[in-house]
Amino acid sequence: MNALVPLPVLLPLCVTGLKLVIGPRLHRFQRFISLAVLGAVLVLSVLLMVAADRHGPLSVHLGDFAPPVGITLVADRLSGLMLTVSSAVTLLVLVYSLGQGMADRDDQAPVGVFHPAYLILVAGVSCTFLAGDLVNLYVGFEIMLVASFVLLTIGGTATRIRAGSTYVIISLFSSVLFLVAIAMTYAVAGTVNFAQLAGRLQEVPIGVRTLLEAMLLTVFAIKAAVFPLAAWLPDSYPTAPAPVTAVFAGLLTKVGVYSMLRTQTLLFPGHRLGDLLMLAALASMAVGILGAVAQTDLKRVLSFTLISHIGYMVFGIGLAGRGSISGAIVYVAHHITVQTTLFLVAGLIERRDGTTELTRLGGLAKSAPLLAVLFFVPAMNLAGIPPLSGFIGKLGLMRAGVDAGGGWAWALVAGSAATSLLTLYVMAKVWNLAFWRDAPPGAEAEGVVLESAEDDEPGDDEDAEGARAAGAAGDAGGGGESGSGKATGSGSGLPVPAGAVVSAGFLGQSITTTKRLPWPMLAATGVAVALGLSYTVLGGPLTTFTQAAATELLARTPYIEAVLGR
Repeated sequence: MNALVPLPVLLPLCVTGLKLVIGPRLHRFQRFISLAVLGAVLVLSVLLMVAADRHGPLSVHLGDFAPPVGITLVADRLSGLMLTVSSAVTLLVLVYSLGQGMADRDDQAPVGVFHPAYLILVAGVSCTFLAGDLVNLYVGFEIMLVASFVLLTIGGTATRIRAGSTYVIISLFSSVLFLVAIAMTYAVAGTVNFAQLAGRLQEVPIGVRTLLEAMLLTVFAIKAAVFPLAAWLPDSYPTAPAPVTAVFAGLLTKVGVYSMLRTQTLLFPGHRLGDLLMLAALASMAVGILGAVAQTDLKRVLSFTLISHIGYMVFGIGLAGRGSISGAIVYVAHHITVQTTLFLVAGLIERRDGTTELTRLGGLAKSAPLLAVLFFVPAMNLAGIPPLSGFIGKLGLMRAGVDAGGGWAWALVAGSAATSLLTLYVMAKVWNLAFWRDAPPGAEAEGVVLESAEDDEPGDDEDAEGARAAGAAGDAGGGGESGSGKATGSGSGLPVPAGAVVSAGFLGQSITTTKRLPWPMLAATGVAVALGLSYTVLGGPLTTFTQAAATELLARTPYIEAVLGR
């Protein structure tokens, strides 16, 4: 089984090379390859998770070079679970993106640009979960971030370039800080291998060790969007295409949380910065959820709730007990799935109605009941309504806080309860505005500006984005026919079917869409909702697994012996 450990990283990279050789030809074949390789990564992730649970951590030294010279990859319970959840989510988002690209009749660009970048992103995420040393953790981050730069600015519109520039600057700053921290760690310990550092850092003076811990926590807090280092996120994620936003929101911040979990338990046991982490967790909860309350755009609402709920995970890491670490792991798995699902639903709403601005939406529960169900279930899951998995994770964290006692722990328990209630308020607000109330007057405006893709200038779609066509008729969630009336685009004179909208396409082109939603997009979102519900059905085994993972992390010995031997 050890030989399988590198494959979740190598398979996507090798297939990306094959795609670049083939180029934009053989579109269907390239789509099939992408689906096949992500399906294979999912199967491998499940095998590694089961093997790590039964036999302990698996490790492999690439090239048979022992630490500290060689590259070490390690799969334990934590990394196996993260690989499995992330692989399932990335596969679903790929199916969603294929449905969106095929519906837009945009055959060449998604295959030529999106798919290679997406597979490289998957390889980078897998590399960070399996990295057995700081250098390869850094390499995984950089692989992931280079791909994310491409995906975030895909289409080349002014809004996306502006948001991407902010993301690039923040990411480069954190990368430089990460390199400095790696250099300092090597200078004081003579190695960057996690298993060796676990022993050698204990011999380093306490001041130096605290400085290294603070630098690494700062890097990972930027990646994870922990307040006050989260200002870049609400302006970056909502501008990207729906599939990109979904996978970014679900995965990229959780890679930072995973890195905090790994380094705090393995390298800095009994860390001195626990109170600082709990303060950051409480601030993230409060600022994030209050920001969500103030928003009127669904994507920005979800972006601020993302910041807020990162605080729950940091809460568990700050307490550093078996129960809190277990609760944090449950919440990471839950949040990856639920947050991705909600952004996929936001993409469906935008495609159907041309906007995610809540003041311009209404009546979706009546006109699109399937879409309403797809939103309602993960929204309640995010709010932590019993017995859903969000409630299981929050309950575990709050119980750990009560057991730990102390001022910060009790403050976080109270903050967690308040944040959960405000999350429910925010989700109820979205439900009332977008789904429950009648559509506001003027929402179905006539006179759509229709742009042809070949004449489109970069950024032109920003003016067309969100425009609504005539006709209020639309079927339930995309299953029926749109109205038979015609509306004329005021800009081009081209006829537009009633119920059609003009919005930014998958890669930024202006396109015409109808009330009928592509079935692959609906199917992928439905499976994502079911995956989130499966955590509730399997709550007992999941909790048992995460408790074993937390015990293994805090013991440290199984990981060290798997890498260095007895």
